[in-house]
Amino acid sequence: NIKMAGVLKHHRVIQRIIAPNTCLKSRLVQYRLLSGSSTDLVVTDKVGKIFLIGINRPEKRNCVNSQTAAQLVQAFRTFENDDSLRVAVLHGKGGNFCAGFDLSQLSEGGVSPENFPDPNDGLGPMGPSKMVFNKPVIAAVSGYAVAGGLELSLMCDMRIVEETAIMGVFCRRFGVPLIDGGTVRLPALIGLSRAMDMILTGRGVSANEALQMGLANRVVPIGTAVGEAVKIAQTISNFPQECMLRDRKSAYHATYDAPSHTDAMCYELDNAKHVINLESVQGAGRFVTGAGKGGKFNIDKPTSKL
Repeated sequence: NIKMAGVLKHHRVIQRIIAPNTCLKSRLVQYRLLSGSSTDLVVTDKVGKIFLIGINRPEKRNCVNSQTAAQLVQAFRTFENDDSLRVAVLHGKGGNFCAGFDLSQLSEGGVSPENFPDPNDGLGPMGPSKMVFNKPVIAAVSGYAVAGGLELSLMCDMRIVEETAIMGVFCRRFGVPLIDGGTVRLPALIGLSRAMDMILTGRGVSANEALQMGLANRVVPIGTAVGEAVKIAQTISNFPQECMLRDRKSAYHATYDAPSHTDAMCYELDNAKHVINLESVQGAGRFVTGAGKGGKFNIDKPTSKL
């Protein structure tokens, strides 16, 4: 456990559960996260090289107020600044990912647009929503991921979505705009036509429809999103890191920043060519000695099969 600035020290127990009656290769690894102090609006934990960040306002379906937003920012800065951590998993406690910004605070005049953080600092009303992360972040989505909660999920590289989850722009009903990256990231992820369907109608999207449109990366049984996200995060954390991070950076540049196809292609080469000597030559040597052949991802156990 870590101690965040301005947040009481918390404790959490992580139990590793392997589903019975399944072969070793297909066993589902789950992590049950039991939070300590209920006064922590955001709780964090380390699982090896994985950093778990949990929004902890279950009585409010994990909607985010200003205090929660500040704690989310601190949690993500902790992740970014800790070189021992390779992947973060963002989730919500108590069965919901996040129901957006706390409309109670908004209705009481507790939010002033003049006091919104500068987007150039990577911050938004939901907290870290405009940060550009240097390492992968995975959203483990359960229950509702709507309005600003949807925007927090879009902030992540991947979305692991439970089969009963609902994603949508529910704030459409109340005249609350998407100002935490939703109008930027959603069209980039699923295309303008589908994004407009969600943005204009505000309708809820099921997990299966989210998968079909590319909003969800995986759909998993109820109660297993965090466990599956951690499992994927562990796989990512075991790859040669510089190569993975450089490819990730090139993909984001091509999607959001490149002014032309030519620029994207040049950036891709310039961004990653140093990896050849740093990691690729050694990796190729492992392959020719038998590691990873046959499409095996457990390259610590060489095989002679092609």
